[in-house]
Amino acid sequence: MNRVRLSGIFTIIVLLCIGGAYGSDKQFNVLVFTKTQGFHHKSVVEAIGGIRGLAKQHHFDMQWHEDANVFIDENLKQFDVVMFLLTTGDILNKDQQAAFERFIQSGKGFVGVHSASDTEYDWPWFGKLVGRNFHIHPTIQTATLNVIDRSFSGLSYFPDSSLFTDEWYEFGPELSPNLNYILSIDESSYNPVADWGTVKGDGMGDFHPIAWYQNVDNGRSFYTGLGHLPAVYKNTAYLQHLYAGLYWSATGKGISKK
Repeated sequence: MNRVRLSGIFTIIVLLCIGGAYGSDKQFNVLVFTKTQGFHHKSVVEAIGGIRGLAKQHHFDMQWHEDANVFIDENLKQFDVVMFLLTTGDILNKDQQAAFERFIQSGKGFVGVHSASDTEYDWPWFGKLVGRNFHIHPTIQTATLNVIDRSFSGLSYFPDSSLFTDEWYEFGPELSPNLNYILSIDESSYNPVADWGTVKGDGMGDFHPIAWYQNVDNGRSFYTGLGHLPAVYKNTAYLQHLYAGLYWSATGKGISKK
């Protein structure tokens, strides 16, 4: 084989490699974190399956971890957004917390799903990032879910009001002044009373938010209280709601002008 032909073959290989590299570039990269210290949701596997489906549909990369050792600066810098998916309890040590704070402060994003608000109660910065802490919930019930703000994308599959079944969290007070509310539930449509002995709840009153977003500490944060039941991760309306949170948190895009 002569030198000219070898050179031509080499050029084709290089071009194919470059083309393949460009072709595989994804929109953004997500770290999905599911560590728990306490209650473990049975829906984690279904949730991961749903997010993997979104990754294929919307051309983004994801890594799933339960090991908190991924929370170091060198590793986090490859991600655009970190999702706390069905996490509970105290799951990061002080060094890992500091690395995550630096990640958000660098302009990156956070998505909290359901029990992310039942996580890291003794870390005030995280409470502000999530926006509110979980307090208690009644039994799983169907309730009326209301769209508050359609300027945030991903709500086209939700009518203004619809029936939705989930584990409805009652939240404590706002921990950030920047919360923009997207969805709420009508407490007259279900029984919000819960009694766990040492902890009791009777709902949040006329305004019971269940999803919101905010700019915080130079980064972006989205939280949804929906997501307890495994079946919801096959629900198109819910998955588009979740993707909108990921997309905005990762890119800052997806909010229309009011």
